[in-house]
Amino acid sequence: MTTTTAASETDRIERSIHIKAPRSRVWNALSNAEEYGKWFGANLAGQTFAPGQRVQGPITISGFEHIMFDIIIERIEPEHLLSYRWHPYAKDATRDYSGEQRTLVIFTLKEVADGTLLTVTETGFDQVPPDRRMEAFRMNGNGWEGQLRNIDRYASAR
Repeated sequence: MTTTTAASETDRIERSIHIKAPRSRVWNALSNAEEYGKWFGANLAGQTFAPGQRVQGPITISGFEHIMFDIIIERIEPEHLLSYRWHPYAKDATRDYSGEQRTLVIFTLKEVADGTLLTVTETGFDQVPPDRRMEAFRMNGNGWEGQLRNIDRYASAR
């Protein structure tokens, strides 16, 4: 079950889920680029996550195949934290997002009695251009809820 916590401002999204799987298993699903791609819906075959590394691959979710998953890894603290920067809801293949500031996505893991509490926080929406800020905020808020369910199913099934 997903527990949702949303900040009152429009700069930050925070979502959490209790996954009934060991923290090491959830960590592997997050920190291994190929595993991440499987539950997230991106082809990241042959890539790795490392601080400063740019990781790109086509989205594999039906209807979104024209979108490129494109992140820059910021921090990795094994079994505790993974963070990256990306352009939120960058769905228009004809738009150049390179001049926009990227939002920061942080995943934190906490061991709990019967599994792992995984929290994702995305900040920086106030820096997204006004013409797409609210749509990106709304879509990513909904998107993180779905992606947390995806990683829950993925990590729990292993």
